[in-house]
Amino acid sequence: MSTRVYVPRDAAALALGADAVASLLSQSGDVEMVRTGSRGLFWLEPMVEVATPEGRIAYGPVTVADISGLLDAGTLSGGAHPLRLGRPEDLPFLAKQTRLTFARCGIVDPLSLDDYRAHGGLKGLARAREIGPAATIEVVTQSGLRGRGGAGFPTGIKWKSAADAAGERKYIVCNADEGDSGTYADRMLMEGDPFVLIEGMAIAGFAVGATKGYVYTRSEYPHAIATFNAALDIARREGVLAEGFDIEQRVGAGAYICGEETSLLDSLEGKRGQVRAKPPLPVHKGLFGAPTVINNLVSLASVPVILDKGAEFYRDIGMGRSRGTMPIQLAGNLKYAGLFECGFGITLGELVNDIGGGTRTGRPVRAVQVGGPLGAYFPPALFDTPFDYEAFAAKDGLIGHGGVVVFDDTVDMARQARFAMEFCAAESCGKCTPCRIGSVRGMEVIDRIVAGDKLEANLELLRDLCHTMKFGSLCALGGFIPYPVMSALEHWPEDFRTMRREAAE
Repeated sequence: MSTRVYVPRDAAALALGADAVASLLSQSGDVEMVRTGSRGLFWLEPMVEVATPEGRIAYGPVTVADISGLLDAGTLSGGAHPLRLGRPEDLPFLAKQTRLTFARCGIVDPLSLDDYRAHGGLKGLARAREIGPAATIEVVTQSGLRGRGGAGFPTGIKWKSAADAAGERKYIVCNADEGDSGTYADRMLMEGDPFVLIEGMAIAGFAVGATKGYVYTRSEYPHAIATFNAALDIARREGVLAEGFDIEQRVGAGAYICGEETSLLDSLEGKRGQVRAKPPLPVHKGLFGAPTVINNLVSLASVPVILDKGAEFYRDIGMGRSRGTMPIQLAGNLKYAGLFECGFGITLGELVNDIGGGTRTGRPVRAVQVGGPLGAYFPPALFDTPFDYEAFAAKDGLIGHGGVVVFDDTVDMARQARFAMEFCAAESCGKCTPCRIGSVRGMEVIDRIVAGDKLEANLELLRDLCHTMKFGSLCALGGFIPYPVMSALEHWPEDFRTMRREAAE
């Protein structure tokens, strides 16, 4: 009888040699190789799992050089070895999680619909079709699900607005243009559990009466693109999609601004990605002028479990107005970087120190940026902040797509502030003056500040410029870039005077 061995084909695992490990293991006797997604413990990749009578036993991180010793130790039957991790579910990093959206990721064969069904897949879609469109929208509304792309808008309200809008055609658009630094949840789901996104989009299409769905994926994700297209073919062939609703994947050209919903729509229509003025809102006049629901990938992928388990089950997790779970992506200078899904309310300090294990370098944490390149930098003094939309907003921060990037005490915060302006200048769509011109002037002003040129006057000018960008920009790119700049200036003012001191010396 063959032994079933699981090796991830997630991009992170591939970058660490998973293909070579899988190839060599496949030649090692009677092995049934299953290529899965990743469980998200990146410091242990490639993590190999072996099916045993006691359940799966994990080993990692495994390299090609380790395989001979592993086989000699009897790992195909769960034998002892220095790389033996035991049952994955018992590892503290996984045991502390509440995995709902990512429940199957790293466990199932991402292109096996039978595997998906065996682990609870398609129950949400069946429930939606049983209770009808209006009741489906009500369940999503009552669950408290909010947009997981950063804006935090209630998903159910968006769906109802689109359902009530007049239009011969309606669209569901999935925003998978995951461009924030330190984020990878969209990629992980598309590579490790693509059917959950297909199911979520099918539920959304049924609920609002849409005839077509689009997944807008960033071009930097070739493995995700290929896996999702293969899953889509299987879903069509197996009749998962209802008659009259189809899904198509479109690949972006790498513009960060196309993560903004109206720029994304322009790109889908074959135009240059530029921000549209609102109103009209996309739910009234979106793609090709028709009512359109635009949801982040994680938002849509969270819908099946809500329909399956019920609104109350999901709503009972979290804090305040932030209900359910959030896949938090730990990155940067961390000992244990990876995806950690849990209910809202965990503090930033718990994420960085308890879950992430502190810095990989062993040096003190100096700054943490949450929410991608538009997110504020938080010092350890703010580590008691709960991971919650309103709690972060109260401290001039944002959760964004859930990326957490950690820096140790060697980071230069003045340079980080300048990078924010530089990023904005490079990625601006150019439509509004505060973003297009303000970001360039911002770089110039910061350069003058760190050079000690008219320090106080230029500091005041920088604050005034950030105020103009925050309230005068058309979209969040120019509007939120002041967050990392002003937080760096507020919490680490000494870094903006370092070069002046060095020049004086």
